[in-house]
Amino acid sequence: MKKFYASAIALLMLTVGNVVFGQTSKDFTVGLLMVGPYNDHGWSQAHYDGTQAAVSKIPGSKLVYLDNVNPASRPGTTASQLAESLVAKGAKMVIFSSDDMYDEAVKFALAHKDIFVISSAGDQVWKDGKAYKNIPNMVNVMGKMEYGKMIAGVAAAMTTKTGKIGYLGPLINDETRRLAASVYLGAKYAWVNYLKKDPAKLQFKVTWIGFWFNIPGVTSDPTQVADDFFNSGYDVVVSGIDTTEALTEAVKYTNAGKKVWAIPYDYEKAMSEGTAVALGVPYFNWAPAYGANIAAAKDGKWVSHFEWNGPDWKNFTGDTGAVSFKKGAALSKEAAAAVDKFVGELAGGLNLWKGPLNYQNGSTFLANGKTAGDTEIWYLPQLLQGMEGQSVAQ
Repeated sequence: MKKFYASAIALLMLTVGNVVFGQTSKDFTVGLLMVGPYNDHGWSQAHYDGTQAAVSKIPGSKLVYLDNVNPASRPGTTASQLAESLVAKGAKMVIFSSDDMYDEAVKFALAHKDIFVISSAGDQVWKDGKAYKNIPNMVNVMGKMEYGKMIAGVAAAMTTKTGKIGYLGPLINDETRRLAASVYLGAKYAWVNYLKKDPAKLQFKVTWIGFWFNIPGVTSDPTQVADDFFNSGYDVVVSGIDTTEALTEAVKYTNAGKKVWAIPYDYEKAMSEGTAVALGVPYFNWAPAYGANIAAAKDGKWVSHFEWNGPDWKNFTGDTGAVSFKKGAALSKEAAAAVDKFVGELAGGLNLWKGPLNYQNGSTFLANGKTAGDTEIWYLPQLLQGMEGQSVAQ
């Protein structure tokens, strides 16, 4: 895993393709655009905290930011326009920290070839990807949250008393399909291999709300979706959205005497809103990758590239990996032991993206013995057989 590093150089000039990057002082301002509130206990706060941690380790660096960068919160503005305002505040790098800003990040990067751009969760400069673009001043950064989600699936399967696991999903795209599928793969693995149960008796349902968090009048209400799960026998709800409604509703139902649990997402401290019902949280640590790229830009070592970073298995719950899983207080001893065993198996090379696996419609995804490549996972076109819910937006 990349480590933080920094140096003080008075004049840096780096030429990449036809782009000349210049650095004329020791100071380096990083701009961050977040799709939701900086304190959402989810995706945006993980980026905010991670970027703050990164700049704190690089002398001369500082952060400027804007949150709630979405059409509902800031009607009439675009992410590229808002990035301009960060440049006006001195930003030499802008982090577009949401897939929702994908096109705007490209627009801005092409218009500002002297500004470093990170497009989180994107694939624009992935040479093996489906939409590769030669953008020398752009880097893509994503964490392999598939691992964290599989672990969440194990925690859910080891806990459910009804055999019914709900997944509270955001909008539907390649990323959200593969992450929902990862939870299912982990749950199915634990159900069959640890609990020795019939996979046909595991129910796994995905309900999408239409965006990364609730926008009244635009999305489905995630509170209502969580309630619908709990009221129909789903006793574990795994969240795939940026906010914590699954957890807070689990608290409400537990206080009313119902035995239910939840697994929030994105942010290491998300469980604080419901520690008694939280089984754990898969979370991102953006600091290592952001720190490495900020330092590379500042030190004249920037190279456009795509990175999809996994856990640090030797320091799984430390601060060096891109993704991890923190166990919750509501996890039983048996379930916690299963989670630890599964993490060890993953660290040892266990790969759940291996055939035979079918798509939701019954067609073959992976033949028996075949292992999925990165592009097959990244661009997962359907949910998997055994999962209930929409595979494509309607």
